[in-house]
Amino acid sequence: MAYVNRTNTESGVNLLALRSHNAALVLDLLRTAGEGGISRLELAERTGLTPQAVSKITARLRADGLAAEAGRRASTGGKPRTVLRLVPEAGHAVGLHLDRDEVTVVLCDLTGAVVAERRVPLDLGAGAEAVVESAAREVEALLTGAGVSVLGVGVALPGPLDHVRGVLHRVTGFPEWDGFPLRDALAGRLGVPVVVDKDTNAAALGIAVVGSGSGSGSGIGTTGDVPSGPLESFAYLHLGTGLGAGLVIGGGVHRGARTGAGEFGHQVIQLDGPPCGCGNRGCVEALCLAAVDRGAVREAARVLGVGAANLVGLLDIDLVLLGGRTVAAHQEAFVRGVGAVLEERARLEGVGDGAVPVRVAPGGARGVAEGAAQLLLAPLFGRGEG
Repeated sequence: MAYVNRTNTESGVNLLALRSHNAALVLDLLRTAGEGGISRLELAERTGLTPQAVSKITARLRADGLAAEAGRRASTGGKPRTVLRLVPEAGHAVGLHLDRDEVTVVLCDLTGAVVAERRVPLDLGAGAEAVVESAAREVEALLTGAGVSVLGVGVALPGPLDHVRGVLHRVTGFPEWDGFPLRDALAGRLGVPVVVDKDTNAAALGIAVVGSGSGSGSGIGTTGDVPSGPLESFAYLHLGTGLGAGLVIGGGVHRGARTGAGEFGHQVIQLDGPPCGCGNRGCVEALCLAAVDRGAVREAARVLGVGAANLVGLLDIDLVLLGGRTVAAHQEAFVRGVGAVLEERARLEGVGDGAVPVRVAPGGARGVAEGAAQLLLAPLFGRGEG
């Protein structure tokens, strides 16, 4: 297979071991500076490190091929400053989204930009061995001939699951996955590091790292004033074949003590409601999907809004982002419906600043897969450790 596992020190720098706090700070500033680059003096000023420490770190990054000169910039005195930039092609990560009925796999460079993509049908209920083999074949097909360095594979799929151990629990609708060690099985099959997380957490991580204003779907169907700058507190609500949430609090993904946070779809809002695949009745997920199935999109949006309002009231977040294929098919209806419920709740509570804004999440159909790649990439830049 024509790709390189960069965790093997014989093949080059061990990127996964490049995890010192100071190096991560410098790498993140190089990443955010883009092609224009940033000078060593600016790196020292913005990190609080000494110029000597920055020189040592950047020298190592250049030697490892992670940083390169991006020209010179005039200074206020003395000779022009050398400007450095990140080398995006120095490393890559694979993002794998296992949905209930399809698999999406992307190859991303160090900036998170997608350089290759595949999407094929998948039956998540076909059995663990069959799904692992199918997923592995798609990863191999994506990488064959690419000749790139690979950090590993980030896998995102419906929960609940144990993010730390990479073990699945009773995935809603697929209880046969309970206890399956997906991380170890896929790592053994591919021979590269694997990280596993819920689809909603992966998507939320990708948004937190890259920002809310990038990717397809940005700026679509916005209600309310979207906060400017980095997003420190938001909920990503994913409505596709199921319903879940990714929570970012204080700039990091909130997974909870047992990595089970975000099971948003299984909050009960109708005690005598229809049965849900989780075993309860009247869950937001069951009510939403039932309304969508009968073509009552406005009703589905209002149900989703009730769940979102509960979440906003509980966590006092700054923004609600909507994603998933069902939302993508009816963007305006869902943004307006959810926004109307939040506005109604804000009026009843007398909130002076108005309702929490609602918008379509960036990333489009591959947003979860891109976020899955960030499970490997973000830690290199000191991000995604929530």
